[in-house]
Amino acid sequence: MRRAALIALLSHWRRQPGQFVTFVLGLALATGLWSAVQAINGEARASYDRAATQIGADNRATLTAEDGTIPLSTYVRLRRAGWLVSPVLEGRLRLDGTSVTLIGVDILSYPAMPTEDSDAEIAPLDVLTDPGRLFATADTAATLADAPDLPPVIVTERLPPGTVLTDIGTAETLLDRAGQISRLLVLDNQPMTLPPLAEIAPELTLSSADASADMQRLTDSFHLNLTAFGLLSFAVGLFIVHGTAGLAFEQRRGVVRTLRALGLPVRDLALLMLAEALLLALLAGALGLGLGYLVAAALLPDVAASLRGLYGAPVAGDLVLRPAWFASGLGMAVLGAGVGAAQGVAQVLRQPILTAPGMQTRAVASARSARLLALAGLGLLAGGGLVLVTFDGLVAGFVMLAGLLLGAALLLPACLDLLIGLAGRSARGPVQDWLWADLRAQLPGLSLALMALLLALATNIGVGTMVQSFRSTFTGWLDQRLSSELYVTARSDEEGERIMRWLEPRTDAVLPIRWGETTLDGQPARIYGIADHPTYRENWPVIAGSPDLWDRVAAGQAALVNEQIARRADLWPGASVTLSPGWSLPVAGVYSDYGNPVGQAIVSLPALLDHFPDAPNRDFGIRLAPDRVEALSREIMETFDLPPGALRDNAGIKALSLSVFDKTFVVTGALNVLTLMVAGFAIMTSLLTLWTMRLPQVAPLWALGLTRARLARLELIRSLLLAGLTALLALPLGLALAWTLLAVINVEAFGWRLPMRLFPLDWLRLGALALAAGAAAAIVPARRLNRLPPADLLRVFANER
Repeated sequence: MRRAALIALLSHWRRQPGQFVTFVLGLALATGLWSAVQAINGEARASYDRAATQIGADNRATLTAEDGTIPLSTYVRLRRAGWLVSPVLEGRLRLDGTSVTLIGVDILSYPAMPTEDSDAEIAPLDVLTDPGRLFATADTAATLADAPDLPPVIVTERLPPGTVLTDIGTAETLLDRAGQISRLLVLDNQPMTLPPLAEIAPELTLSSADASADMQRLTDSFHLNLTAFGLLSFAVGLFIVHGTAGLAFEQRRGVVRTLRALGLPVRDLALLMLAEALLLALLAGALGLGLGYLVAAALLPDVAASLRGLYGAPVAGDLVLRPAWFASGLGMAVLGAGVGAAQGVAQVLRQPILTAPGMQTRAVASARSARLLALAGLGLLAGGGLVLVTFDGLVAGFVMLAGLLLGAALLLPACLDLLIGLAGRSARGPVQDWLWADLRAQLPGLSLALMALLLALATNIGVGTMVQSFRSTFTGWLDQRLSSELYVTARSDEEGERIMRWLEPRTDAVLPIRWGETTLDGQPARIYGIADHPTYRENWPVIAGSPDLWDRVAAGQAALVNEQIARRADLWPGASVTLSPGWSLPVAGVYSDYGNPVGQAIVSLPALLDHFPDAPNRDFGIRLAPDRVEALSREIMETFDLPPGALRDNAGIKALSLSVFDKTFVVTGALNVLTLMVAGFAIMTSLLTLWTMRLPQVAPLWALGLTRARLARLELIRSLLLAGLTALLALPLGLALAWTLLAVINVEAFGWRLPMRLFPLDWLRLGALALAAGAAAAIVPARRLNRLPPADLLRVFANER
């Protein structure tokens, strides 16, 4: 009996191949987008873990100083006291137009030297003696190939991309930081009786640093954004599955009633329906995983470039098939199918054996369900707002965002019903009355697809507004920050001094760009020293400050800090910031610093050199008339024989910065487009599934004299009206989403707040896309209705409906 019942249930999909394709494809799309995001996130986190393990910094305690630099004498004191520590010097090595992370270590005590992994025969003496050796991956080694005066490079795969490992003595020479140590790794197997750290080096802090955890914390906001988009895409696809499953159950009520009458227990019938859903889920999940792999492989290189550019995160651009995201995608497919089938199973458990609810009863039930959905939507909106007011943090922001989107989606049927009811009052003639009435009658069957369209449109409006606001603000900010006409980078401090003296009589101003590494709010940061020049007073993007801030900074009496550290440590004008041990200054102003994940401060150049006398003197901004830029560039290159990347004009830097910016949002844009496509597919499949069920409503109008062509046109108009009304309601939701992203999510994730700007042309474009989606979805049902044989319409009156 159970076997026959299962065959009877599965035969529905053979008779309705369109519904079968809709269910499987909808679930596959939802699973594919979700698994793609999980694959990208998993690959990034695996890269963090691999990088930490490869450079020997995973799960090891470290000793650090507040100002970011440990004197050599402190290291010697610790070793004499019995502490087993290994010194590490880390910094950015600037090359022609690019830079790499250089890590110098004591190769005799460092726990993870990559010498055994390289193809060359390397002895420790080769690394220790002049000229030393550099270890890097093949791609990183290629960037070092043309750099002059570098030691030989040994290719190894045991380092993350963009990282170079060498002996600490070689690193001191290359970074020009003799006698400095960035941190001390605490090695295993320490002696039992160690003198307390507070007695030997009280200025140091002991922490159980985990490099991979630090990188994951830094990039959590990026991955949380991707996960949120993945969940949204899955939810949109789930609407297709839920709607298709509900319609399939409506069409199988007779089969269910017959099986019950033949003696099949209701519990067995429910289990068979769940087994059917599981089979479909496994099929759709397999297709979705394949689709997700293709999407992730296409997007991962841009994600890796974004993470390296924004955070310096060592993420490879190659995708590896991992069991974790495979199991996650398959699990989500099973969950989606279970959610889609849950309502049908629940109705089976409640349905009487020999009677089935009529159309009127189901209409009443649908109205009651719409009211419950509206109440749930209001509750979600209120709950999201309450969370935002009560709690802080990124997770609270996403909870508020989820409440906003899901609450608005659940309110959509009630809002559409209200708008259609109001529009129906202005109807002229019986055909228009029927059209508006038919719209209201079809809302329950189309509500899930319209919810998917609402979420897709709102997401496009919200994210598009955020990205466009960011881009326009970022462009203006670049114009302010890159106010010098030309930028030059010397190969050494001595060459920098010669270039500066040579440029002074030939330009309007030479502005040194010098900095020192420090710690602000417990995290690595930089302090920049600037000359007192009108360039900064007229152009620097200050967002909060006192009227005399530039005079106070020039006098060495105050500092500027970037928005990130100001928000994180509450360092607004009037507060005091500790720049290094024994050096604190009041905060005179806060400036915007988009794209920078770390803290930054600005002081006068003399004040910086008093505390950081070894600050590099290699970078300069040059002010001169724009028409002299090209000639002076040629003269500088000829005089000092600089490499090509050492000289850049502000137009080139802006173009490069904007290209990096555009790459950063490639994934977001791709997910937006895919989500909108899924929503359009949801409407089309819902209309295709509903059109045969609508014959009892259409046949009487045909019998009363309306031609099939006119009925087809009314079908198209109905779809356009629903898509247009949904797009109209999506606009305020999208703007609310944009405000949340800019004022809440962005501030918590990155530490800066952007002004919200409006782009009506983008709204019109999305509205046109929504109408196009509605029209495309209605074309097939309208054509079928136009070509429907009159005998099929007459047959409606032969059946009891």
